[in-house]
Amino acid sequence: MKTVLALLLMSTPLMTLAQIKKEGEAPRVKVAQGTLEGIDESGVYTFKGVPFAQPPVGDLRWKAPQPPKGWQGVREAKKFGPRPMQRAVFGDMNFRSDGMSEDCLYLNVWTPAKTGNERLPVLIYIYGGGLIAGDGSEPRYDGESLARKGIITVTLSHRLSVFGFMAHPELTKESPNKASGNYGFMDQTAAIKWIKDNIAAFGGDPNKITVAGESAGSVSVSAQMASPMAKGLITGAIGSSGSLLGTLSATTLAQGEENGAKFMTMAGAKSLADLRKMSAEAILEVTAKQGVPRFAATVDGYYFPKQPLDIFTAGEQAKVPLLVGWNSEEMNYRSILGKEEPTVENYRKAVQNLYAANAEEVLKLYPATTNEEVIKSATALAGDRFTGYSSWKWGDVHAQTSGKPVFRYFYTRPRPVMRPEMGDAVAGLAGGVIRGEAAQVNRPPAPTGAVHSADIEYAMGNLATNRVYDWQPADYKVSEIFQQLYLNFVKTGNPNGLGVPNWPAIKPNQGSSMIMIIDENTRLEQDTTRPRFQLLDKLSSRK
Repeated sequence: MKTVLALLLMSTPLMTLAQIKKEGEAPRVKVAQGTLEGIDESGVYTFKGVPFAQPPVGDLRWKAPQPPKGWQGVREAKKFGPRPMQRAVFGDMNFRSDGMSEDCLYLNVWTPAKTGNERLPVLIYIYGGGLIAGDGSEPRYDGESLARKGIITVTLSHRLSVFGFMAHPELTKESPNKASGNYGFMDQTAAIKWIKDNIAAFGGDPNKITVAGESAGSVSVSAQMASPMAKGLITGAIGSSGSLLGTLSATTLAQGEENGAKFMTMAGAKSLADLRKMSAEAILEVTAKQGVPRFAATVDGYYFPKQPLDIFTAGEQAKVPLLVGWNSEEMNYRSILGKEEPTVENYRKAVQNLYAANAEEVLKLYPATTNEEVIKSATALAGDRFTGYSSWKWGDVHAQTSGKPVFRYFYTRPRPVMRPEMGDAVAGLAGGVIRGEAAQVNRPPAPTGAVHSADIEYAMGNLATNRVYDWQPADYKVSEIFQQLYLNFVKTGNPNGLGVPNWPAIKPNQGSSMIMIIDENTRLEQDTTRPRFQLLDKLSSRK
């Protein structure tokens, strides 16, 4: 018997023409479930809070997303839906959502199309936040800027943490696929399928869909490429800072079920039925307890038939062009040195503690003979361990097994200083700011490069809406180039075009290759990082 997710994925696409109509000042489109009324934002039509699945509540908690129900009359799509259940683990995130709820499976569309006949390329952006936080309503992901340049942009929301990724023996038993976990990834797949089926009504091309994301969003892009459930849905992929081939890598079903059983005990529930009777708020509160498991991807035998790395190595992933990169300061040197001063002696001790018998190999490729070099090498090692290696691995394997081009970049532009009115605030890991006492505890050293998540506003064209930093003309120059690279790739599967430097795809199995340095002086350079990542790859395989 087909599962609900499989049936959803096999549904017949909605083929429409001339669907966008104006009712007074409000644009309307007819999708498979009914008519939506959005907003005309000075020439870009926006449709927010569009349901792509039924609310995953009650008996639908911890089940694959169900096809959305239709509605009569006109449904307003003028405000964002609720954000997924999440704790404020990244206190710096900024949302425009309609509160927080388990009922969170909504997407948002920005389209410059006026008739519905344009067949414009589509970019779907998935947010970051460690698969435990985030939302498609965050201003940094806003799609208006790129939509004004000729593509349709989409953001979505999906289940997070225990709601989106818990596996459990009872869940596996009740599943027709004898699998559990990965519900958040299934949500993403369902949203992409809904877009493929309905985007023609918004003037989009269902056969030209690129999915992109940063951090956990980038991990999610690699998941969509790896899963057979998403086959045939996308024509391109953009990943920024992370993949399942390293960052937030998948656990076994047995380990996932063990984590789920531990969570059930910590929640004081005796059965799955008990857990489903608990309020979403009560379940969320349990995730704050000391020792609670962290939920992420699971090799469940269904959504992921095997480890994503094995899927890519076997050439069983989506065969699409890939644009992938990471930032120059993904993590600062403190993640290597802790509270110790950045001296040569302390650095050597830290590397020896991390790598034991392999420490000398690491020190050869991340060397330091002065305190200044300690900061530089420790920062590089920290960033590589965090997201750099997994991003490199993703691109490297895909280039070898897909037969499709892979374009690799390294983003180096530091953010400018904060605006004076920000006072003593400091930048948070997830992209916003932290104030007050929390900002002074373990205050990070001043960044010298592009920190984790710093690329988002530049790539999406949203500098002006971020009032934290004192953006300069050079920042807008970088943003224009970054946007153009995205636009070219979304339109053609290749970032090359007018106004940007020539960017050749990487060559599989080549000892050295070229990498695009994205900065005020965006340029192509020889990539010298391959030996570092080959070492980390070797050390990873020894675990």
